[in-house]
Amino acid sequence: MNYDFEKHEPLMSAFAEAFEEATGSALSAIKINPEGEPWEPDAMGHLNTPEGDWRLVFSIKKEAYPRDIKDALWDLHGHQSRTRNASDMVPIFLAEHISKGARDELRNRGVSFFDSSGTLFFKHRNWLVNIEKGKSATKGTLREVDVFKGSREKIIHTLLHMDRDWFHGQQVVELSQTSGATVSNLLQELERLGWVESQGEGRHRVRRLIRPKELLDAWAEAWAQRRQQISRWYFFCQNPKRLVEELSSNMSWNGRDQRHGLSVAFTGAIAANRLSPLLTHVDIAEIIVPTKAERVAEKLGLKPAEKGANVVLIERSGASELFQEYSDTERAWFASPFIQYLDLLNGRGRNAELAAQFREDILKV
Repeated sequence: MNYDFEKHEPLMSAFAEAFEEATGSALSAIKINPEGEPWEPDAMGHLNTPEGDWRLVFSIKKEAYPRDIKDALWDLHGHQSRTRNASDMVPIFLAEHISKGARDELRNRGVSFFDSSGTLFFKHRNWLVNIEKGKSATKGTLREVDVFKGSREKIIHTLLHMDRDWFHGQQVVELSQTSGATVSNLLQELERLGWVESQGEGRHRVRRLIRPKELLDAWAEAWAQRRQQISRWYFFCQNPKRLVEELSSNMSWNGRDQRHGLSVAFTGAIAANRLSPLLTHVDIAEIIVPTKAERVAEKLGLKPAEKGANVVLIERSGASELFQEYSDTERAWFASPFIQYLDLLNGRGRNAELAAQFREDILKV
């Protein structure tokens, strides 16, 4: 038994109050199984509705992540199947904290749930209650790790780059250029969230990314909220269609293997459109620079221009510096396709349209 019913019984009361407030129907005859006998559900009760008296069967946990849902539902459906008129029994999952991934899993399976944030989902017959609240504010509840902060973001980028291939932790350490401890901790968290699975033990343990779509969506959401140091500039270019090539000629690059000049990379629409052509022309070059923009602008011969700018310098390091690619055709470096995609999500022009096509054609996630 991993839940202290006496200490956390207020969760059941909070569920009853939230449900009655939302529907006008009251719970009654609630019976908690304090001994936690494996053959008994964690709790049972009755719900009095205009359509009749429905029985409720509960699974109660302290916190829940996607990997916890399968076992809980197995128990709930087992209790449900062992009762008469099983169609009148409603399985309900209660927890102080239910992660977003676990909430999505429960909704997809049509299983009712409630957590201490006040989030309530109830589905039975023609009833549907869906009240979404923020994360649980209960004191002492386990909080989800910000997997997109600092060096962790480099690991996320690496996992997406590796696609669904099996890998050892050391491979991620080397590719992400982060510490073994950071990699180990983050992989454990991603496994808890149900985005990564593992096989084996100890040094023979391997993992792989199993939900790249969900991971990329979550990264995109976090990416949109970040603050970035951006400056706008003008570069004289006789042929705007050769903006990348002419800028590159000023960057002191001596080919793919001799990057002795500026460590910068094109991103956004001007980079993505070359891999997945959609736009007739892109007249603004977005460039990632890991140092002060003024220093780069001076070397490139750029002039400050709030209006009429055709170059945007983005001061950024970390994950953006990984997996950059060199093009022999343009003789230029480009951010990885995943960074290009994220930088398309800025709401400018037709970038959203290009992003959707780019994700389907190039990222295939």
